[in-house]
Amino acid sequence: MKTKMGFISPAMSTSLVSRPRGVLFLVCLISLVTIWSCRLPKICLYESTYRPSLSPYQQPQPNPVDLSLPDSPFVRWPLERVCREQTIWRPGLVFICDNNSGGIGNIRNYILTCIRYGIEAGATGIVLPRIRTRSEKNLADLMLDYQPFTYFFDEDHFRANLERACPRITVYDNDESIPNVQVPVKAEKVRPHDLGKRGGCDKRDLNKHVGVFNKAFSGYLDRTEKEFGWPELNEMNPRPVRFPWGVQFEWPTWKDGPEFTASFGGLLRFREDILALGFRAKGYMREFAKRHGGSGRYVGLHLRTESDALSRWPDFGNQTEAYLTASEATGIKAAYLATGNKTDAARLVEEAERRLGMGVITKHDLLAKYSKEDLLMLEALTWDQQALIDFVVLVESDYFFGISPSSFSMNVALKRHLKTEGLHTRPWKIGGDGDGRSWLTGRFEQYWDDWLYMYESMWP
Repeated sequence: MKTKMGFISPAMSTSLVSRPRGVLFLVCLISLVTIWSCRLPKICLYESTYRPSLSPYQQPQPNPVDLSLPDSPFVRWPLERVCREQTIWRPGLVFICDNNSGGIGNIRNYILTCIRYGIEAGATGIVLPRIRTRSEKNLADLMLDYQPFTYFFDEDHFRANLERACPRITVYDNDESIPNVQVPVKAEKVRPHDLGKRGGCDKRDLNKHVGVFNKAFSGYLDRTEKEFGWPELNEMNPRPVRFPWGVQFEWPTWKDGPEFTASFGGLLRFREDILALGFRAKGYMREFAKRHGGSGRYVGLHLRTESDALSRWPDFGNQTEAYLTASEATGIKAAYLATGNKTDAARLVEEAERRLGMGVITKHDLLAKYSKEDLLMLEALTWDQQALIDFVVLVESDYFFGISPSSFSMNVALKRHLKTEGLHTRPWKIGGDGDGRSWLTGRFEQYWDDWLYMYESMWP
């Protein structure tokens, strides 16, 4: 056999066998080293992509941060990963995420969903969202004047983390600060589910085709350019886009994995003075609880019977019976009550004392009892801003009871659920208390009529 080709001739084979065993072992060892040396580049390449690194978008697991806290640090790498995976960025495409309204649950989810669509579309600009206010005399009147982003949220925190995680995106102060935009600004009204099939027959169904949204949106841009004779999209010819109201519950939040789901909502941290007041209220609540049972533990209750509550939702009697029965099972003798209905609040406080000997208190009565100065700060806030104080105290409670049709209750329960596994947290079990931290009353039978679709589209 030809030795030039790497084969061993019979003569060589006989010679090798006749040599000492140590020489034969050395030959085999050299051969093995040569073979594995050739494979080393492949092994190293594979391991470099498999093992988590210390880069900003791949952190060691498990993550020790308690993401259920209202002021938890923002874990940036899941958002960085999503932006790194976005391969098509469109200079001049700017998303305006201000067509929101309602309470904190709705507004928070609208902004986050709009930004997520913006990333998917390759937008290189986001206008700092504004907050639409509602009438305090008629809570169902949701479309009043705008307030700035700082009405609810920490602007510096939002800007720094979004722009660091997604360096291709610029946050603009307002519509008119978009470079080269025509003033007055006329944003295009685009509804995502109009760009393709959504997989359901109800208008509230999730956009099941978000994976091809980029391609569909690209087709929309090309089609409208030809139809209206518009110039090609670029930095000199920007195209601002504004989604309609109602888009907030259309994105399937688990599409990008649990790490992204668990961390993305951290972009919208409450502003510092509201957080501080909420934490002081939580401290007062601990003191109140110590005087009603001695342990300092308390349950959180969300009574949703305000004037804008829908008639088909559980009424005062249903909510109260469910809350008190469930509260009794915990053995906790103190409760924090969040509600905008003062009459029903007094009724529930009286019923809890009569049936359970439980001390129940609202934010106004709590601050009046412990800090007149903080009460004045609370009363200086609007109705929806005051709800942020409720949010903080309820998130920090030892157990939470709410109502399923309310986006506020759902948001509190899902935020609290992050305490179970941090970045690895799996979806909350709808209609149960699978995490042992929250329970919501309501029907859980029909996907649309019982508002179950919201659980799949709400950012914790």
